[in-house]
Amino acid sequence: MHRSIALIPARSGSKRIKDKNTLRLNGHPLMAYTIRSAIDSKIFDRVICVTDSLKYLKIAKKYGAEVPYLRPKEISGDKSPDIKWVKWMMKKLNKNNKYDIFSILRPTNPLRDEKVIKRAYKKFFQKKNCDSLRAVDLCKQHPFKMWKLKGKYMVPLIKSQKKIPFHSRQYAQLPKIYTQNASIEIAWTKVLKNKNPSISGKKIIPYFSKGFDGFDINQPEDIFLLKYLIKKKIVKLKRF
Repeated sequence: MHRSIALIPARSGSKRIKDKNTLRLNGHPLMAYTIRSAIDSKIFDRVICVTDSLKYLKIAKKYGAEVPYLRPKEISGDKSPDIKWVKWMMKKLNKNNKYDIFSILRPTNPLRDEKVIKRAYKKFFQKKNCDSLRAVDLCKQHPFKMWKLKGKYMVPLIKSQKKIPFHSRQYAQLPKIYTQNASIEIAWTKVLKNKNPSISGKKIIPYFSKGFDGFDINQPEDIFLLKYLIKKKIVKLKRF
């Protein structure tokens, strides 16, 4: 039987939306929805909130998550890569190799519920020899239509060898490109011990999000969109 742990990163000091992890939605802080979905999935042996904030610690514990350690300031900045805090926390928790799998559940997604987590884990176990699973959506802004500045002029981000350049083609003619979202990441803990450790390894399988399962609150306009979707009953927040 594999032992699995959920890691919910809730760093304070968000610049685009101040304290977005505690944004109130239907009477509960944003991070509470991820905590309760993780617990209600009944998949994890432990649900851990990884935070540098005493305020967030109290909220996390109120909704049922553990906060065994506060995240050090040196790995809590807005430029701190995930691998640093994941390795730090797993080293603290996994001294006797108790956990085989870790999952990252971003607290900025209140629409990913326990059903999504269960479906993702089912797919993860069905695919043999993978290192990890990551939730993705079809990209809305295709990279073949992106540009970068070169002196006074622009050049395509991705050069085309075809007669008709990529940036001048219809979307239907372009290859499908996917972008990761904030829904779920699952990986074997062994990827953290590789020669070049990462949170995903090399063999990554996709979990294709459905509808708004991959919704992420990153910009102020995302809050307005979410409230509109709720008002129009296009989506529903988890009740608890």
